[in-house]
Amino acid sequence: MAQPSIVARTRTYRWWLVAFVVLLAGYADLWRGGDTLAPLLLVLGYCVFVPLAIVK
Repeated sequence: MAQPSIVARTRTYRWWLVAFVVLLAGYADLWRGGDTLAPLLLVLGYCVFVPLAIVK
């Protein structure tokens, strides 16, 4: 099996970083008592960015 290139690996790490930042922002807003933005960020992070990072 061929190893992924450095560019592909870097792109994957970027998607994971985006997912982590979005989830962190969602949990930070949830901790502050946010009731609109926090669920939106958490759903976006878990349902869009984490699967995108896994697939890419």
